[in-house]
Amino acid sequence: MLAKAYSAQVSGLRADFVIVEADISKGLHSFSIVGLGDKAVTEAKDRISAAIKNSGFRSPQKGNKKVIISLAPANLKKEGTVFDLGIAIATLSAQNELHFSPEEKLFLGELALDGGLRNIRGTLLIARAAKLAGFKEIYLPSKNAREAALISGLKIFPVNNLSELVQHLNPQQNQSGALNLNDSKRIKIQPETKIESTTWHPKSNFDFSEIASQTNAKRGLEIAAAGGHNIAMYGPPGTGKTMLGKALASILPPLSFEEILEVTGIHSAKGLIGSEDLVTSPPIRNPHHSSSHISLIGGGTWPTPGEITLAHHGVLFLDEFPEFDKRSIEALRQPLEDRVVSITRSRGSMLFPANFILVATLNPCPCGYRGSMVRECICSSSQIFKYERKISGPIIDRIDLWLEVPTLDPKTLRQSGEGESSDQVRTRVVTARKKQLKRFNQAGLDLKVNSEMGPRELKKLAPLDEETLKLLEMSATRLALSARAYHRVIKIARTIADLDKSEKIKKEHLLEALQYRPRRIFS
Repeated sequence: MLAKAYSAQVSGLRADFVIVEADISKGLHSFSIVGLGDKAVTEAKDRISAAIKNSGFRSPQKGNKKVIISLAPANLKKEGTVFDLGIAIATLSAQNELHFSPEEKLFLGELALDGGLRNIRGTLLIARAAKLAGFKEIYLPSKNAREAALISGLKIFPVNNLSELVQHLNPQQNQSGALNLNDSKRIKIQPETKIESTTWHPKSNFDFSEIASQTNAKRGLEIAAAGGHNIAMYGPPGTGKTMLGKALASILPPLSFEEILEVTGIHSAKGLIGSEDLVTSPPIRNPHHSSSHISLIGGGTWPTPGEITLAHHGVLFLDEFPEFDKRSIEALRQPLEDRVVSITRSRGSMLFPANFILVATLNPCPCGYRGSMVRECICSSSQIFKYERKISGPIIDRIDLWLEVPTLDPKTLRQSGEGESSDQVRTRVVTARKKQLKRFNQAGLDLKVNSEMGPRELKKLAPLDEETLKLLEMSATRLALSARAYHRVIKIARTIADLDKSEKIKKEHLLEALQYRPRRIFS
């Protein structure tokens, strides 16, 4: 007998739907799965046979039966264990032990040998795509139900084991012979997951008030958070660069609901979402400088997202920036400019989102004390030259704000806890972002922060008066600014004006923006 069911998998950040067909006929015993499956898929026949037997049903591997499972489309590579539940349901239907209509129903989950379901990755991405594809019901492991229920308009059924699902799907008859759809054995629909208002839960252990002095650096971080600008901090070791970088998380505004769906979907595709975890605040990714190129940028035989995509709508914090692999640093050019990263391999290509704020920290030289008044630099000229070459001109150009973090006087350290709190700074950041969003909406633009503006948008939304324009042109000539740096200075000035609640970019806003271009190092 022939039967079918529907399942799906995540490829990169895309959901692919798969038709599971099962055919059981008399003949020499065999159990095969066809359809370009990987090792995990081909091994599913043993997991599924054991799960069916241990759930109280006839094992498909018992008796003289030829069992063929087809995963269509056949030319799409199938990976992972997400098809287990769909294969089991199709097999039971082919054995006449299950009677139901598979249309508009999606089955996801890995089966344990006792028939229990283990959680999967990419649930949210599959649920969003399933709604668009016209599916009405999704059956999946209980641990993934809350995540899938973020998508309204779908019936999400949390399943604990195979036996429970079969009892739910098989029509029950009462004494009069009528179908009883309210049987107590039916699985209850998962309530829709509501996020009424995002409560701010900063991922940083540091508050701005805990950072002594460093007024210039904290001001730069506020501008970066308000306009979505990339930032680099340099200075001797122990001056607080790492602490400042991690404190940025405490002043970022909360995510919108659409951003929550997008970010949670990305983390789910990487298997980073637990049964109760949803990404409701901007993600902060802090990879170690020894991280591989693929783990940072993304890639693999079948491309998967890396750290820069996991930082989407959040912060990518690269501590000890020059210590990262030069190839990885140079690969940041595309995401810093276009806010996406394109990964192409022999077996396929993927375009991953990468709209993040880059926060990089670095020392003036390998030992860290070049130009320091505290300790003498011990680096040779060749060591310094090699160190500086790790950060190329195009990368420097793409970083908006360069902040010097000087050594503090010991007496200054007692000021910790006396400055503005992160809550106070974040209030200004949120106000500035609302101002930007209103301006973009009025202009009919699908932008959110100033850093996303191009030359055309700058001309329209960030005009300069004659005096300010002459000042910019003179400064651009003196500082040898490229066209990219020229436009980035205007974007920063626009953000400073927004923080100042000014509709017009003034001369003082531009002067402050110019001071954040690199002068002392890498220039």
